[in-house]
Amino acid sequence: MPDRSFLDWPFFEQRHRDWADKLDAWCAKNLPVDHSDVDAACRDLVARLGEAGFLKPTALDTDNPGPLDVRTLCLTRETLARHDGLADFAFAMQGLGTGAISLFGTPEQQQWLDRTRAGKAISAFALSEPRSGSDVANMDMTATRDGDDYVLSGEKTWISNGGIADLYTVFARTGEAPGAKGISAFLVPADTPGLEVAERLDVIAPHPLARLSFNDVRVPASAMIGKPGEGFKIAMSVLDVFRSTVGAAALGFARRALDETLDRAGSRELFGAPLFELQMVQGHIAEMALDIDAAALLIYRAAWTKDMGAPRVTREAAMAKLFATDRAQQVIDKAVQIHGGDGVRRGHIVESLYREIRALRIYEGASDVQKVVIARQIK
Repeated sequence: MPDRSFLDWPFFEQRHRDWADKLDAWCAKNLPVDHSDVDAACRDLVARLGEAGFLKPTALDTDNPGPLDVRTLCLTRETLARHDGLADFAFAMQGLGTGAISLFGTPEQQQWLDRTRAGKAISAFALSEPRSGSDVANMDMTATRDGDDYVLSGEKTWISNGGIADLYTVFARTGEAPGAKGISAFLVPADTPGLEVAERLDVIAPHPLARLSFNDVRVPASAMIGKPGEGFKIAMSVLDVFRSTVGAAALGFARRALDETLDRAGSRELFGAPLFELQMVQGHIAEMALDIDAAALLIYRAAWTKDMGAPRVTREAAMAKLFATDRAQQVIDKAVQIHGGDGVRRGHIVESLYREIRALRIYEGASDVQKVVIARQIK
């Protein structure tokens, strides 16, 4: 039985507990899904999550505008990840892909949000490039003004939902100033001429990922999100909201690893007694539980702080993501070790968790970059 005592912490209101209970019940009936065709699985997950109402927190409600509820985002990712990593991915990308539109979009641009919140359109966040992953300000892709249009040229890579998205939030250099101050954001529908999927990327935990090519992609000036030169600020503001949710997904993976370990330790006998009776195993389980609670405290501190109106939670979100993802890796590694040979058998849950967790220490700011961010915030 998963530990849910954390829901009684003062970070949460009753509506959060009700949401978590409702979502967990839905997950128990609907997850996991078949991962053999990840494109089809993600499309289906987005549609079903939207139909059930669980995509509503991912974007602004245009009928009742208000700030995004980061605690609900985190609780949702944690719960989905505990049941199925691909379901977490499907949910998370709906939020990340439309974050800029929710925070900075025009009313016309925000018309997309009714569709993404209902699971009727899939979104993507196109920031990374072959030469500038963590160094966002060093991007090469350009957006050149041509009359009433902008013409986008270049490449984006490691784009989640690349190839299945209906709309992309794209960042490109418009040249108002050098470096970070010369980047702007654009809303680009997937069927825009010149936008092509150059390569599908296969990774250790299969998700829809692609390298995108922008070959003189022409969009109207009204496609710009925010003002010229505000792209870097927009990207960082979006990550400020969603970065702690990456830690929440890692937390969900870690909780599942601990649950599986407890089941294994209680049912497996070694030297005539349950595996749990070995003090070394007890020590590993204690460390797993400690890391999980510490990660949860950092995650929900960051989420609560943002929900209480803090304009930025750069330090708190970076700490939450760094600690939660790194410690989840250790928790899952212990789970694999305690499961022995079964732990590395393809198709076993802890083996899949081992593959799922690794990318979270890279995307939305690699662990080493988070250390730099934290250090600069406390300088």
